[in-house]
Amino acid sequence: MKRIFLFIATNLAVMLVLSVVLSLLGVNRYLTAHGLQLGTLLAFSLVVGFTGAIFSLLISKPMAKWSTGARVIESPASSTEAWLVNVVQTLAQRAGIGMPEVAIYNGEPNAFATGAFKDSALVAVSTGLLESMTKEEVEAVLGHEVAHIANGDMVTMALIQGVVNTFVVFLARVVGYFVDSFLSRDEDDHHQGIGYYVTVFVCEILFGIAASMIVAWFSRQREFRADAGSAQLLGNRQPMINALARLGGMEPGELPKSMAAAGISDKAGWGALFSTHPPMEERIAALQQAR
Repeated sequence: MKRIFLFIATNLAVMLVLSVVLSLLGVNRYLTAHGLQLGTLLAFSLVVGFTGAIFSLLISKPMAKWSTGARVIESPASSTEAWLVNVVQTLAQRAGIGMPEVAIYNGEPNAFATGAFKDSALVAVSTGLLESMTKEEVEAVLGHEVAHIANGDMVTMALIQGVVNTFVVFLARVVGYFVDSFLSRDEDDHHQGIGYYVTVFVCEILFGIAASMIVAWFSRQREFRADAGSAQLLGNRQPMINALARLGGMEPGELPKSMAAAGISDKAGWGALFSTHPPMEERIAALQQAR
C-alpha cells in the first residue's frame, strides 16, 4: 500500500504545484477572461496532466531504490545473488530487452519492476521472497517482472495516468468556473473569486482520487498479461501458478506506494477499488484456462 500512495501523491503534488504556480502567474485568469475557453483549457490541462505523469515515470527508478532501501547487485556477493543476476539476464535476453539492474531489499515476500525505459529498468526482489520460495517459483516471479518491462507497462501506465490527469485538471476548472459564476452572478464586473480557486483545488483532489481507481483498473488488467508473459518466458505456466498459490497463502510484503503498481500484492474490500492487482485466485484461474 505504501508504493501506490507515493506514485499518486507525486502526481497530485506536481499537478497541484503547477496549478498554483500557473494561477499566480495569471494563467487561470487568461483562461476565463472572455468566458470559458475550452480549447485553451484543454491544452493547458494536457500540459499540467502529463507533466505529473511523466515526472513520476522518470523518477520511478531512483524513487524505488530510495523508498525500499534496495541494494543494486553490482558484484554478486553470494551464490544466491549470482544466480539471481543470471536468471534475470537469461529472461531479459528471451524477452528481447536490455539487462535490467537487479536489486535486493529487506522485507516480506514481494518483488517489483520499474523504470522509464525498457533497456534500463530495475528488477528488485525482497529477502522474504528469496527465503520463502523455491528457485523455480522465484524464477517465475522474476519472469513476471521482466514481462512487465518487455510489455512497456511502466510507460503505458504513465500515459494512462497522464490522460486521467488531463481530465482531472480540465473538469476541475470547468466546475470551478461555473461555481464561481453562480456565486458572482449579481456582480457587474466579474473576476475570478475565491470560490473558483477553492473549488478547483478541492475538485482536483477529489477527481484525482477517482482517477486513481481508473488507473488501478488498467493496472489489474496488465497483471494478467505479465503472468502469461512469465509462463511464456519459462515455457511452462505451472511455476507461476505455484508462485501465486504460495503468495496467496502468505501476507505479501507491502511496498513503497510509488511502486505498488509493479509489485505482486493484492487487496480486498474497499481497497480492491484502488488495488493495482487482481485477487490471486483470479490470476491463477486465468493461467489455468490459458491455451
